[in-house]
Amino acid sequence: MVTLADVARQAGVSASTVSYALSGKRPISTETRTRIERAVTDLGYHPNAGARALAGKRSHIIALVVPLHPDVHVPTMMEIAIAVTVAARERGYDVLLLTNDEGPDGVRRVAATGLADGVILMDVRLDDDRVPVLRAQGIPAALIGLPDDPAGLSCVDHDFATAGALCADHLADLGHRDLAFIGYSSGVYRRHAGYAERTLSGFRARAEQRGLRFLHRPCEGTYESTAGTLARILADRPHTTGFVVQNEAAIGPLLALLRINGRTVPEDASVIALCPDPMAEQHSPRLTSVTGPQKELGQVALDQVMARIAATAAGEEPADQLVLMPPELVIRESTAPSPSSS
Repeated sequence: MVTLADVARQAGVSASTVSYALSGKRPISTETRTRIERAVTDLGYHPNAGARALAGKRSHIIALVVPLHPDVHVPTMMEIAIAVTVAARERGYDVLLLTNDEGPDGVRRVAATGLADGVILMDVRLDDDRVPVLRAQGIPAALIGLPDDPAGLSCVDHDFATAGALCADHLADLGHRDLAFIGYSSGVYRRHAGYAERTLSGFRARAEQRGLRFLHRPCEGTYESTAGTLARILADRPHTTGFVVQNEAAIGPLLALLRINGRTVPEDASVIALCPDPMAEQHSPRLTSVTGPQKELGQVALDQVMARIAATAAGEEPADQLVLMPPELVIRESTAPSPSSS
């Protein structure tokens, strides 16, 4: 059995340094930590693995990796995290919440320490570099999000492509022909966040299919950035009458700015938002929205990782699972027939 001393010898450090690096009790330089993590991975070391085997126990902990980037909508992420936590407690598990954006190193650390029986990843990118590490480490895992290559994984996500298509269809059915898609900040698209890119892709494909003219403009979500975004849209396409917003922070500023620009919602401009129902209800006018269940995402992800934990414990190959939650269009007061079609 590989020991802590073996890891220390491989990494060229003392056993106490390895212990501190794995426990996080003392700060360790990045270079030293990297050497230790590489040695842990190469040797297949698992702290207390022998003691756990003798006791016949698991840790009964699930690691939930939620990188809290400045450009994510934290309340939505936390709602999903709470759903995971509640579902875990019902199964006798605790949740370890990891919010730093450690990328692949974070996954390696969780797998190497043996602290958690399984991992749930959130904020999944299309080309997520954590996915190859998950496959290599073999730790039971589920993803709340859909990478480009989900083979060998269990994933659950909203069907964002269909959500984008629903937005285009609704506005097209109301006679709108010039649309604007106001998205998240440029950073979200640069890191290829699946929820942003898949929604835009679904919207674009359906808009083109229905012969609609449209613009896509990223937006930081502040009042000033939304004002600049709207000004550019109206300068480039002054006849725009339909607005799709996938940026929770930009919704309020957009409604106020449309009023300032003399465009009454929904008489002069229709607005449809991709946001949770409570947020859509709080605006005036109440927003037509496309949404999906947040709590169910967390519950399904927990079920998926538990199934993989059970399969691994039984020496079986875990079954791949891909669940896409269908979106729902709720028509409220912010959309109406295009003024040009009246």
